[in-house]
Amino acid sequence: MTLHDDGSAGKTGPGMISRYNEVERHVVRSMMKSLAAGAALLALGACAQGAEPAIGAGPLAPQPELGARAKPLVSADGLRFRDLNRDGVLNPYEDWRLSAEQRAGDLVTHMTVAEKVGTLMHSTLPGAGGVLGRADGYDLEALGDLVRDKHVTSFITRLTLAPADLAEQNNAVQELAETSRLGIPLTISTDPRSHFQYVLGAAESGTGTTQWPELLGFAALRDPELVRRFGDIARKEYRAVGIHMALSPQLDLATEPRWGRTSGTFGSDAALTSVLGGAYVAGLQGGADGLEENGVATVIKHWVGYGAEPEGFDAHNYYGRFARPGSALGMHVAAFEGALEAEAAGLMPAYPILAGATLEGEPIEEVSPGFSRQLLTDVLRKRLGYEGIVLSDWAITRDCNERCRAPTAEAPQRPQDISTAWGVENLTVRERYVKGLQAGLDQFGGVDEVAPLIAAVDEGEITESRLDESVRRVLLPKFQLGLFENPYVDPQRASAVIATPEDLALAAQVQREAQVLLQDSGGTLPFGPGRKVWLFGMAPEAAQAAGLAVVDDPAQADFAIVRAETASEMLHPNHFFGSRYKEGRLDFRDGDPAYEALKQASAHVPTALAIFLDRPAILTGVQDKAAVILGNFGASDAAVLDVLLGKAAARGTLPFELPRSMEAVERQDPGLPDDSVDPLYPRGAGIVSR
Repeated sequence: MTLHDDGSAGKTGPGMISRYNEVERHVVRSMMKSLAAGAALLALGACAQGAEPAIGAGPLAPQPELGARAKPLVSADGLRFRDLNRDGVLNPYEDWRLSAEQRAGDLVTHMTVAEKVGTLMHSTLPGAGGVLGRADGYDLEALGDLVRDKHVTSFITRLTLAPADLAEQNNAVQELAETSRLGIPLTISTDPRSHFQYVLGAAESGTGTTQWPELLGFAALRDPELVRRFGDIARKEYRAVGIHMALSPQLDLATEPRWGRTSGTFGSDAALTSVLGGAYVAGLQGGADGLEENGVATVIKHWVGYGAEPEGFDAHNYYGRFARPGSALGMHVAAFEGALEAEAAGLMPAYPILAGATLEGEPIEEVSPGFSRQLLTDVLRKRLGYEGIVLSDWAITRDCNERCRAPTAEAPQRPQDISTAWGVENLTVRERYVKGLQAGLDQFGGVDEVAPLIAAVDEGEITESRLDESVRRVLLPKFQLGLFENPYVDPQRASAVIATPEDLALAAQVQREAQVLLQDSGGTLPFGPGRKVWLFGMAPEAAQAAGLAVVDDPAQADFAIVRAETASEMLHPNHFFGSRYKEGRLDFRDGDPAYEALKQASAHVPTALAIFLDRPAILTGVQDKAAVILGNFGASDAAVLDVLLGKAAARGTLPFELPRSMEAVERQDPGLPDDSVDPLYPRGAGIVSR
């Protein structure tokens, strides 16, 4: 179901986004049919392989493999079960013949208030000596305090180890969890780790996994079946190392060109984002109709309006705590349609205060969506019928101290100073927990302060029945994924199934095809093999491997290649995330190293600018200097070279417009897509080889 800008519900159409023409709507309808067919084939294949889950299948279901390292087994009816509470009898929550819903309902009745409150925390697996969980291994002593004392059973992992090593580490934490009173297995989540960009606290760097373009690259190809295949490969890789939940995809509309998280989105088109979001969820979760036993619970984000950040300042930071989607909020909601229809297991609200936003003409409370009953209960739950977990983004209950609000070079913001309690800064931590639950949250991300919420329950500010509602939602995927039978993985198998030759070949192909050829003056391409090249921003070894001779002086070259990223500025160096996300201008200027290299090279030889479009670059000042402009959304040097040398074809088109000037950017509405005056390249631009 789609919520239109006018508040009505129905199919995608001109009532939602009047800017879409009939051709675009036809393309989207075709994509939806393709996705449905692909999902049907996937389901048939799963049945043929005997992949139907045993959970809920009745007494004739086959005996599943059980993983027991700290608790005994119990037998009943000639079958074996894990005795997770060590009472010597088979409890319904231990009985894999029952449905996930029955088992979750039973487990709640065994839990204390403290155990329920712990279940509503989604913390970070502590690293041994690392920052924000980054390390060479987990700190099991610190984790023991969280699991046994605070009863936390959901954690994000930030380890980036080889597959077998990561599997071993995740097995160790599951063994620790098995020793807890009820033996509840851990749900281990991750930020995206299959792409090129890495920002601590927002994306991870995978080790040994296949590597793909950012989501913008998939949007450039407009192929939902390809997105589903990517999701299926990521699902296989995550589960092989013991990861069960993906804190992705970003379904935010990239409507403010300067926003630093643009690369994690599917671009500026709400209808395309909806289709590709649904494909992503279907691939990760194992099917288009909800979470399968061999799937990865997918947490779509960020609900809603996050991409409408004025000046592109991000809401991780105090100075970026406002977004202004205005009356276009319904368009931002519509981008989630496909993922909601695919029954995403989880959803993460956005950080920023929606300032001046309206929906159906009704003003939205000026708090971040994690505290908005209008957005979480009235729209998401009641109107759209969403039944999954609502997991807050990180640190929304924490206080914003002086280093959070106004850090200095002498006192910069540290990880412990991070807070995103926007719109509720005047509330206490306890009051924020209560308001979040009353709004419709089920879990609180990045925190494990259980005492304030326990006190709120003890004082009657939150009822235990309200806790039970969210606890059941959090427990349900653990049962659906089979973690109560066996949370352990085989490290040797992890090494064997991750980054197979077939998967690596597909990822490499997508890196090449997802590039966008914007300019080829005079038919400059392809550059010939065996020639001399001058390089900036590219590894000489890559060019040499492609058969080129690398020279130190562009005057001695036959052609030149300059690799660059979209221009940016460091405007807030003392803020933790302000120093990590791109901010500021999008145009190249004198003194920029890549721009100086482009001027130097183009004075002598035909030069290709290969630019990573992590944000919509302004290329007006480079058009007359670069013979070739080739955009990418995450590609290796080899992938870029193959396109420039004619060994592969760029088939992408722009997933957002490229503005003509910073003046045009400053005049556009941050809540509306592709609305700058006279863009240099419109959305959909690209010279595509057929």
